[in-house]
Amino acid sequence: MLCTFIWGSDIMKRKEECGRGEYMENIQNENFYNKVIELFQNAKKNLSAAVNMTMVYSYYEAGRMIVEEEQGGKERAAYGKYILKELSQRLTQKFGRGYSYDNLKLMRKFYLVYSKDSIGETPFPQSEKLPVTQEGRKFYLSWSHYLILMRINNIEERHFYEIEAYRNGWSKDELARQYGSSLYERLALSRNKEEVMRLAIEGQMLEKPEDIFKDPYILEFTGLPEMVTYSETELENRIIDNLQKFLLELGRGFTFVGRQVRFTFEEEHFRVDLVFYNRLLRCFVLFDLKIGQLKHQDIGQMQMYVNYYDRKVKLEDENSTIGIIICKDKKDAIVEMTLPKDNNQIFASKYETVLPSKEELQTLLEDKNLK
Repeated sequence: MLCTFIWGSDIMKRKEECGRGEYMENIQNENFYNKVIELFQNAKKNLSAAVNMTMVYSYYEAGRMIVEEEQGGKERAAYGKYILKELSQRLTQKFGRGYSYDNLKLMRKFYLVYSKDSIGETPFPQSEKLPVTQEGRKFYLSWSHYLILMRINNIEERHFYEIEAYRNGWSKDELARQYGSSLYERLALSRNKEEVMRLAIEGQMLEKPEDIFKDPYILEFTGLPEMVTYSETELENRIIDNLQKFLLELGRGFTFVGRQVRFTFEEEHFRVDLVFYNRLLRCFVLFDLKIGQLKHQDIGQMQMYVNYYDRKVKLEDENSTIGIIICKDKKDAIVEMTLPKDNNQIFASKYETVLPSKEELQTLLEDKNLK
């Protein structure tokens, strides 16, 4: 008997029309088809990535050839402009779009920036088979990524974003967002000089509770105004509505557990605004949201939440719970006085609903380095 293969709500009808043997055979056939389709989908994806990577190396070599040709000209500025325009016309006639005068200038800049920019391979052990330029440089990202990275003058900062983009699989837009939110400066502000240097060599390493902490957190994706005209519930709702973007802001290793997670102690009910788990640090991370200025009572409340999770929720082989209070404003002296000197579990950070000024953060970082 022929059997029509139908998905969805008609599965039970199909079972009745077909014998069990035919039904299982069709299921197996469908699994086979899906596996073959997936094979070619992955092949196309990998081919696209390989083509993109090949073009990055080609753009670098084109940049080298342009610079070397310019250096052989008698009047460098005029000659360089001439050869770029002529080269653009010839490449466009031969290959079509993508070889404009401006794009060739970017290839030239790409070579000038990265021919003198070496980066260690410690963060990239899985990329041993990548080609190497004459200067010993490897490239790990797409051309679109490097167009963003080339704008960064600080070489340590540029290395940090390259490492993090590769390690975390950031898209071009995600890289642009992290750079625009001044992630490097925000991490550097909470670290000493040695730890800042590690950011440029290894990226953001998660080894201790302090490593996941940022100050401030940037929540521009919520679309909320800079002036507080909203409730804590509205702030929480906007974060949940943009959970993927909040996870990007939090960094590596975070998994969402729940919101308004309730627990009962001594016949009283308590709720934690947001609960996450960090698989790299192997611990729960609790977030409490405050739209006003932080009070010492808020810190005491978070301490109780953390104690409860440590004593009642976490497993024996898991690490101590971390509590982070995200507030609109805080006084560091109150935070320091409320918490013990050896504190490494409770943190308080400001949040901003607009992207910060990189200049202001860089000034703060320079002032910190002078101290």
